[in-house]
Amino acid sequence: MRIFLKFSYFFVFLGMISCGNSTSKKTEEQSPNELKAKTEIENEISEISSEKTILFFGNSLTAGYGLDTKESFPSLIQDRLDSLELKYTVINAGLSGETTAGGKNRLSWVLKQKVDIFVLELGANDGLRGIPLDETRNNLQTIIDAVREKNSETKIILAGMQIPPNMGQEYTKEFRTIFPDLAKKNNLQLIPFLLDGVAGNPDLNLPDGIHPTAEGQKIVRENVWVILEGLL
Repeated sequence: MRIFLKFSYFFVFLGMISCGNSTSKKTEEQSPNELKAKTEIENEISEISSEKTILFFGNSLTAGYGLDTKESFPSLIQDRLDSLELKYTVINAGLSGETTAGGKNRLSWVLKQKVDIFVLELGANDGLRGIPLDETRNNLQTIIDAVREKNSETKIILAGMQIPPNMGQEYTKEFRTIFPDLAKKNNLQLIPFLLDGVAGNPDLNLPDGIHPTAEGQKIVRENVWVILEGLL
């Protein structure tokens, strides 16, 4: 709602500009209340432009599958930022079922806006589907390269992930190493395990045993915040 109202003000302001430019006489005839309203809107626009953007790019874990949008950990991060009066706008670009290949294909659309901090949370669905590990690794590297090519100043956080041993111990172990390896290679901030303290706990997961409950999302928020806070 906060962001929606800001952009509503933005369109109103554009309308005021287009009307105000018709004649200088009309501008001079604006009442004190009209001038005050215009000043407030101009200040609001200035506030929007001064805010930085944190984009969470992930799958159903980021999207908050099975929950109200406001219960997802990106939304909880926004709440904390607001409570601390930090001028950041969070964008939740989570898509349920997303793989690293799917993320790579939709990335260009997501990067049309300026991003100051990019949180990359992909790979879990690759692991659950048994996608070749080299493919997952290469796709993540391609995403990292594309983000930096778009804006070399964007700070990237990589969310580490682990999977159950369904695909065999060797696959599971190597999958887990993808994330710290890429973080080290690319000098990224790493969340060691996004679901630390949540995975495997029935009380903190939905009946599917994969997606966090609202309480589980609060723990995920803390796992993210430990790393994110240092970049703000």
